[in-house]
Amino acid sequence: MKILVIGGSYFYGRVFVMLAAKEHDVTVVNRGTYSMEGAGVRQIKGDRRDADLWKGLREDFDAVVDFCAYERGDIAGVLRNMEGKVRQYVFISTVDVYQRGTGCRRDEGAPLEKRIFPGEAGEYIAGKVALEQEVREECAARGMDYTVLRPAVLYGPYNYAPRESLYIRMMVREGVLPHVTDASGKFQMIYVKDAAEAVLRTILNEKAYGQAYNLCHGEELTYDSLYEALRAAADTEAQDRAGLAAGDGGEAGAAPCLGVRELAVTVQEAREGGIPLPFPVAEEESELYDNEKSRAELGMSYISLGEGMARTYRAFKGVYGG
Repeated sequence: MKILVIGGSYFYGRVFVMLAAKEHDVTVVNRGTYSMEGAGVRQIKGDRRDADLWKGLREDFDAVVDFCAYERGDIAGVLRNMEGKVRQYVFISTVDVYQRGTGCRRDEGAPLEKRIFPGEAGEYIAGKVALEQEVREECAARGMDYTVLRPAVLYGPYNYAPRESLYIRMMVREGVLPHVTDASGKFQMIYVKDAAEAVLRTILNEKAYGQAYNLCHGEELTYDSLYEALRAAADTEAQDRAGLAAGDGGEAGAAPCLGVRELAVTVQEAREGGIPLPFPVAEEESELYDNEKSRAELGMSYISLGEGMARTYRAFKGVYGG
């Protein structure tokens, strides 16, 4: 397949490009902050809001995968100026588009948020809601197919957002793992490679035309389960190191020296101490989603938090000097 990726050098887009480039012809359009040419793709540098950038792109593509559309007009600006033909437009949206505070687990038929909330988060949600309508209208006007993907909280290697990586940094550099003991909030996550695989499963898939999909693991997570997954990842690596040492003449069966201790804190203590709280801490802040449609129509399966965090821990440990 011939795929045009908009964005594609940060986290989710980066992992998708690395995966897709193994079997497909991939062109990446972005500002060029990070080079992706080492992944075996063609990279075109430019600002997506520059009409001349798209006018100069005259070739045809099986699909456009858009990771960085955030404001009304971002998708229209691409499609109204591209001279080449596109069979399918895949827009990366978010589960945050759903109406908030319903108290129930949302499937893809749930109503979207119409209210405008203050701040950057409110602008982000409003932009994604508007763009979901925009991709439908612009593709319909051109007789194109489209698919919308709504990932939950993404995690994994290359994650630049201040979430799990901050906890791993504290584990590696300070020898502590925060355990927020009184948080009642619940949330869902998705390992980034699963999310990248979902994109591939939608491209030129007739079942996915005109559809939206929630991408998330079905498990309801808490700060307790996050702590347990990260602690298990550190324990497993330490045990592996101990096993290797025994193979080199060390004492077999010796208890590993983890060098990581639990830092039990309340929500208030975490805030006062500058410890990040990247997920909902209160039950009323919890927003949950159904993933059955992606499993049934795309054949998706999602790796467990334990396995995903183990992979993430190994990747970031090296980054932070462990």
